Amino acid sequence: MAKVCVHLATGFEELEAITMLDVLRRADIAVLMVSMTKEMNVTSVHGLTVLADILFEDVDYENVDMIVLPGGMPGSTNLAAHEGLKQRISQFANQGKYLAAICAAPIVYGQMGLLKGKAAICYPGFEKNLDGAEIATERVVQTQNFITSKGPGTSLEFSFKLVEILKDKDTAEKIRTAMLA
Repeated sequence: MAKVCVHLATGFEELEAITMLDVLRRADIAVLMVSMTKEMNVTSVHGLTVLADILFEDVDYENVDMIVLPGGMPGSTNLAAHEGLKQRISQFANQGKYLAAICAAPIVYGQMGLLKGKAAICYPGFEKNLDGAEIATERVVQTQNFITSKGPGTSLEFSFKLVEILKDKDTAEKIRTAMLA
C-alpha cells in the first residue's frame, strides 16, 4: 500500500490539506498528516485547528512514497524554513521519490533548486520563487517525480492526480465520478 505524508505547518491552506486527505483515503492510500510544529494541533491560515497524526521527528520516511506540501501563507514559508524537512526533500529528490506541492508550497522545491529545467506551477505571484523552472499554464503539472498545482481551486484535480500516480487512472476516475467532480 502506498504511503503519503502531508506536512502541516502553521498557516497551511486547509482546503488543500483536507481535500488531499479525503481523496487519498477514499483511494485506500495510507496518509499521515504530519505536524511541522512541536504539537499535534496545527492551525491553518483561516484559524481551523487540525489534529495531526504524527510529529515530523517521529515519521519513518523509509516507508513513505510521497511527500506532499499544502500551500497557504505563512504555511509555505514555514515549510521552507524547516531544515529537517528540506533534508528529507533532498533525500526524496535524490532517490526519485515523489514530491508534490500545491499553491504557494512549490516555492519550497523552487528555492531548493529542485525545479530547474522542470515544468511547474504555483499560486500566481509566487513564480519568481520557482528558481529555474519552466512555468506551466496547466492547473496540475507532473514533471518526472514532481507534481505541482496552482491553488485551493485545483485541490480536487491535484488530489486525483496523486491517486492516479500512486494507484491508477481507473481508481482516480471512480473516485472522481463518485464525488461528482
